[in-house]
Amino acid sequence: MEITILSASEVHRRKNANEPIDLLDVRTPLEYREVHAVDTELVPLDRLDPAAFKNRAPGRMLAVLCKSGGRAKQACEKLAAAGVPGLILVEGGTTAWVAAGLPVERGKKGMSLERQVRIAAGALTFTGVVLGWLVHPYFFGLSGFVGAGLMFAGITDSCAMGMLIAKMPWNQVKLDKPAQMCQTKPTNC
Repeated sequence: MEITILSASEVHRRKNANEPIDLLDVRTPLEYREVHAVDTELVPLDRLDPAAFKNRAPGRMLAVLCKSGGRAKQACEKLAAAGVPGLILVEGGTTAWVAAGLPVERGKKGMSLERQVRIAAGALTFTGVVLGWLVHPYFFGLSGFVGAGLMFAGITDSCAMGMLIAKMPWNQVKLDKPAQMCQTKPTNC
């Protein structure tokens, strides 16, 4: 299946021209609560079941966005591999949507997943160095492991630490206005 890449402005223009486009946000509920495009469905990447999107109405397109594009690209690739047609990757994600001045809903601000990953990686690296110096040199391996993980995340554009942190209790929020989730009602998508 082909994935079309469009700017946030172009997706919004087409949607306003009554083209059959649904918006899918694959960020975490915490990120979604902070800011999201109006009329966006929330299905976090770690809960994405491509099979649930196969029964979409014929001819409808699905524009996928995240914060800046990385997770949306992964979601589009999963959906395309499952044979879901009409996929659009929103270039620049929600960041580009906001920068273009397009309509968004804002809620309570939280600490971004990216920031949480930086804090966790820094804390683990610092702890490894301190323990390696004070307790035993083997603890330097912890810092090396974190560094290798960060390099892998940069190369593959996939962060296992981020996915783990996204599942932590403080990142599980109850949305003020529950997002309609396409996977629970695939015929409505």
